[in-house]
Amino acid sequence: MIPLQASGAIARVLANNGLPPAYANAIGSAITFVLAFLAVYLLGRATVIPLVSRVLDGRGLDAHARKPLQKITSIVVIFAAIGVAFAFADYGNILTSLATIAAAATLAIGFAMQDVIANFVAGIFIFTDKPFRIGDWIEWDGHSGIVEDISLRVTRVRTFDNELLTVPNSTLTDGVIKNPVAKDQLRLQFLFGIGYDDDIDQATDIILEEAENHEDILEDPAPSVRLTELGDSSVGLKSRIWIANPSRGDFVKTRGEYVQAVKERFDHAGIDIPYPNRELSGGLEVAGFEASPEAADD
Repeated sequence: MIPLQASGAIARVLANNGLPPAYANAIGSAITFVLAFLAVYLLGRATVIPLVSRVLDGRGLDAHARKPLQKITSIVVIFAAIGVAFAFADYGNILTSLATIAAAATLAIGFAMQDVIANFVAGIFIFTDKPFRIGDWIEWDGHSGIVEDISLRVTRVRTFDNELLTVPNSTLTDGVIKNPVAKDQLRLQFLFGIGYDDDIDQATDIILEEAENHEDILEDPAPSVRLTELGDSSVGLKSRIWIANPSRGDFVKTRGEYVQAVKERFDHAGIDIPYPNRELSGGLEVAGFEASPEAADD
């Protein structure tokens, strides 16, 4: 058999150089295993993985779908290289080797942490359900950022402070995920406060006019303004506007420019945005002080 010849040849060379036969056989098998593994792995990296990548590109799959499949292909190549290396190293035939590896892998997974399995299953659900994609802006549990990578165990998210978060997939499937950019349009809301003595109709017109004047705010759905709050010191007018093809940058930029334009129009029209007022009442008591008789006579 070729495996016997491959491992036996190295063992004979070692034995001819004075190494005891038992050691020569063991070292020969180990060297054969390493050489066979490297040969099959490098061949797979050079042929199988590029071929799979071309097939995936030909089917028009996006990065969300390609990356997990490419990683699975790499794992299969490594698995095959180990199996072939077992056979060539005279550790058994290839089928027995694959069965042995599979049994060992199953045993290892059985004793592994349950979180690893949960994250793997969650990664499959993210791949199939597609609650978000690479490049999406997501928010969860007080965190937010742009999805940079989705693997079968973790998802990597870049925050808006340029911090990289490595999030277990189970965290993203067990809770509520907000994906503001999942649809083609996003509604923005902002509460403008005006004084009780100001003209509500005039303020409403200004808010709507500035929405219509902004090129990034959609005309359909049309902007709207509603009186939603009578506060302690102000009347609340909530503006609702829509933007297309939303992203985090578009969201912040559009809202900032819009609010600034309304504020400047309010200032020009004499519409006040009042500060909260607080009224303090009570008395002051000084303990341990006794008036002198002279002061009492005065």
